[in-house]
Amino acid sequence: MFIGVFILYMSLAQKILSRAADHKYVNVGDIIVAKVDLAMIHDSGGPRRVAPILKELKSKIFDPSKVVLISDHFVSSGTSEGNDILKFTRKWAKHEKVPFYDGEGICHVVLPERGHLNPGMLVVGGDSHSPTGGAFGTYMFGIGATEMAGVLATGEIWIKVPETIFLNWSGQLKPAVMAKDMMLFLCRKLGMDGGRYQAIEFSGDAIEQLTMQERMTLSNMTAELGAQVGLIAPDKKTEDYLQSLGNDPGNWQTLFTEIKADGIEHHDFDASGLEPQVAAPHSPSNSSSIGDIEKVNCDVAYIGACTGAKYTDLKAAATILKDRTVVSTTKLRVAPASLRDQNKANANGIMKILEDAGATFLPNACGICAGYGTDRLASGITCISSTARNFRGRMGADSSEVWLGSPMTVAASAITGVITDPREFLKS
Repeated sequence: MFIGVFILYMSLAQKILSRAADHKYVNVGDIIVAKVDLAMIHDSGGPRRVAPILKELKSKIFDPSKVVLISDHFVSSGTSEGNDILKFTRKWAKHEKVPFYDGEGICHVVLPERGHLNPGMLVVGGDSHSPTGGAFGTYMFGIGATEMAGVLATGEIWIKVPETIFLNWSGQLKPAVMAKDMMLFLCRKLGMDGGRYQAIEFSGDAIEQLTMQERMTLSNMTAELGAQVGLIAPDKKTEDYLQSLGNDPGNWQTLFTEIKADGIEHHDFDASGLEPQVAAPHSPSNSSSIGDIEKVNCDVAYIGACTGAKYTDLKAAATILKDRTVVSTTKLRVAPASLRDQNKANANGIMKILEDAGATFLPNACGICAGYGTDRLASGITCISSTARNFRGRMGADSSEVWLGSPMTVAASAITGVITDPREFLKS
């Protein structure tokens, strides 16, 4: 009598969640109780929201060393309410003895650059763009304040094991085409609910060639696709990056999706044929190739946000702005995503290029992207922005209009005063 061996194949998402649930195997569709390796909160949805709930529950934080708090929303908000929120945030951080990064940049950038993420971790964040962590092979997703309070009290969370939607990108991006262009294209192609709150996983030659910060842009904007998480299987580039931070990435070689795993959906795209993309107001899904739009004048060009102002983004914008000047009819605003990235850009001459071109620098914070601060868009303003979202009223007045593009597209548009294909400046 032949006795066969039953082999269980798993996706990357299943592998991470099975470890977190202390199971050898989890099926797609299973509802599991998983142990959280890390919880990230910020000043807006963090202490002021979760503290009253924890107090009512008479509960303490399950493990302060597994909680990271970052102030980024109300930094330089210019309001008394914002100042009070920051004051409470700092007081709470000191009382709870949690790791706290105060005004050092946007949470989704500060968290990995400070070495808090490793492949195979399960991490929750109190912000919708928390899937950014997926660029490191980390299963990271956003939750609301009530659910976060439960995580802080217990160290656990319920999760429904997702299907995996594979987005395979072959080929190589052309000059002046960035990860942001890939995501705007996907927002149009798949739609804002194309991720169906499942796990998206990026793969292919084009993904392997991207820098870690460009990969972060992909994972970050899976939130715009409606996915729960945006994973990229770790590779040697991931290992090298994490080791540069002093991390031990562990046995990352086992973290990949097996071909025969259940619940896999595939989509194939060719990066070599992609052109710079822009999204018209008021949705990232309103995207098109930049050559297909009519002339659009822009009053403000904004390079900011976790999606569009990391070191790689600043460097890309500088390649367009070098030895050029912003047109007098357009204001170029630059808010580096983190202080570390700003210091690195400053040391490498990038900030000087931006300054000489006519940029005005804003704090390392969410700022205009989330409608905070004194520089939020005024009534009737048209803005070309490197942010992830352009919903009506998000960045300022309801009557303002926001177009989305890559940092290179924003830079090119700042020079001409109209939304401009960045490839034009690579020819000259």
